[in-house]
Amino acid sequence: MGRFQWVWRRLHRSLWYRATLFSLGGVLTALIAWLLTPWLDVPSVVSIGASAVDSILNIIASSMLAVTTFSLSAMVTAYGSATSNVSPRATLLLIEDRITQNTLATFIGAFLFSLVGIIALTAGIYDEDGRTLLFAATIMVVVLVVYQLIKWAGYLTRLGRVRDTIAKVERAASNAFQSRIENPYLGGQAMPEECPPGLQPIRTDKIGYIQHVDMPLLDSLATSEREAIYVQALPGKFVDSGVVLAKSLEANDERARKISNAFTIGPSRRFEQDPRFGIIVLAEVASKALSPGINDPGTAIDVIGCGVRVLTPWVRHAADGIDETEQPATHVFVEPLATADVFDDFFTPIARDGASTVEIGIRLQKALSALAPMGDAHVERIVSDHRKLMLKRFDQGLTLEEDRQRVRESSS
Repeated sequence: MGRFQWVWRRLHRSLWYRATLFSLGGVLTALIAWLLTPWLDVPSVVSIGASAVDSILNIIASSMLAVTTFSLSAMVTAYGSATSNVSPRATLLLIEDRITQNTLATFIGAFLFSLVGIIALTAGIYDEDGRTLLFAATIMVVVLVVYQLIKWAGYLTRLGRVRDTIAKVERAASNAFQSRIENPYLGGQAMPEECPPGLQPIRTDKIGYIQHVDMPLLDSLATSEREAIYVQALPGKFVDSGVVLAKSLEANDERARKISNAFTIGPSRRFEQDPRFGIIVLAEVASKALSPGINDPGTAIDVIGCGVRVLTPWVRHAADGIDETEQPATHVFVEPLATADVFDDFFTPIARDGASTVEIGIRLQKALSALAPMGDAHVERIVSDHRKLMLKRFDQGLTLEEDRQRVRESSS
């Protein structure tokens, strides 16, 4: 995915973008009746009810303003609930929720449609046929608003709730892992075991997290083996002026600047190209649920099940091997995502914070037991290491020997 496509996707997920489109649609809908009337001859029988368009537009304008204000308040409340009960990182998914954005955009668009219609009627720019067309457009807007209101009423019952937010995080993490399975090297080639000598490091003056790597740009800069680029930092890595982004034999100032510009660096991590971020947020949700202030091991157990669902395709992919064909960037080399890091991101925080709860220990051991048979020998070694470390943690955290024995038995 190039940077333009990535930026377009981010723009497409923003609230203001959809609200602007729907607002423009509402304004054009109100004006289109005035523009089309010179070419249309509306039958008189259709004009029945057109005289009531003024009062209908007034009702829409006043009600949509109130509904939009209420919906924004509900959104802010949902964001606060997700921040305190789930994870602050999960609010990004609530902000980008399409149902919420479409609903608010519809309300704002309907408000502007009615407002422009009222102004146009007051100015007297509509003739009889124009009022009839405006009446027909108003009826369609009313139907659309009623549909969105019914849909919004049902959606508000779960917006910002713990389970719904967990489902959004799970979906984002699964999509990121699936994308990495399809492009294990982000569209490049596997990093060789031994890189050529004399590679020059390429750094950046920016400080933050890598959010996106523009592989098409790197591919255009690496047209030969001499110009090959060896990517050292994957999306999700925190970088500063001392971190090496990439290496290349040809690294003059101008080329180094172009290569560093292929790395989009921001203040926070994103879900799209960063599978580890999704699994980290899931672990954060479980850790918060296990905190003394919340004390909700049921939610942590639910998250462990989500983690197993997210990791299963990746473990199977690692066992089946990576398809080395159809990688378009032939002279860009990238390190693969390490399965050991993924397991550490998910299991270590939950085991640390849940070491005093026997149910968490049993569930974690069962999760490892579910993942181990799907992987290869490397995955089995990772699972074995985590089992041993977990047993040590729960031996320290559990006070009863019977509870310790239950955790040990679940690991066998």
